[in-house]
Amino acid sequence: MICALGSAVCFGAASVFQALGARAAEPGTGGGVDVALLWRALRQWRYVAGLGMDGLGFVLQIVALRTLPIYAVGASLAASLAVTAVIASRMLKVRLSRTEWAAVAVVCLGLAMLALASGREGHEGADAALSWGLLAASFGVLAAGAAAGRLPDRPRALALGLAGGLGFGVVEIAVRLLDSFDLTDPAFYALLVGGGSAFLLYTSALNRGAVTTATAGLVLGETIGPAVVGVTWLGDTTRPGLGWLALLGFAVAVAGSLTLARFGEAPAVEAGAEVGR
Repeated sequence: MICALGSAVCFGAASVFQALGARAAEPGTGGGVDVALLWRALRQWRYVAGLGMDGLGFVLQIVALRTLPIYAVGASLAASLAVTAVIASRMLKVRLSRTEWAAVAVVCLGLAMLALASGREGHEGADAALSWGLLAASFGVLAAGAAAGRLPDRPRALALGLAGGLGFGVVEIAVRLLDSFDLTDPAFYALLVGGGSAFLLYTSALNRGAVTTATAGLVLGETIGPAVVGVTWLGDTTRPGLGWLALLGFAVAVAGSLTLARFGEAPAVEAGAEVGR
């Protein structure tokens, strides 16, 4: 559980540092897509630090997925929004409402319940059929995202965010299925397709709609689906007699994260505001 929480801390902090680095980069003309923005952002130490945190977070996520049920890791990753909110309140001078501070506490409570109730990760159903099915699902995510992009403005961000979350869910399941670096394993390609699709779809969701709506879809997609797969096909369990506590903790942590959905993209720094060191 420590690795899962460490991953959440890394991802949550990375969002803030990358936001600071990207917004400190020269914006250019501001018209259309600035293809050189990434290069300019990479010249900002905060952005590079954020990428490093993302890398460390992914390593910790892999370790967590090899030792914990998917439902526990998924809820912990959703909790990265609480980390972003707390850090943003300090570094970006973002004011959190009482409801949002309460949501941070609720997320912590839900994760504590999960830590008490979670058993070890299972190994049932880890066969070739599931790997091929996961690969098909990864392409299904991409197709669903393409269809979602043609929806009217209002539901589009939610649908794209949900599709992106499902893509990240594919990554979580693929990590569990991969025992080693194997180019012949369909789960390896499912990880690549699912992860790439998730990144593109979530970025598109943020670009085309409200951050809160897009992130709510993301949280739901990356937690509920993989949790069901883990329990149903991979044999994830809870400690004896504590299934109810795991279910309650999962629901509480996800609900708290949804309340903090506006931190799916770190808030902009207000003009003239100082950034904490």
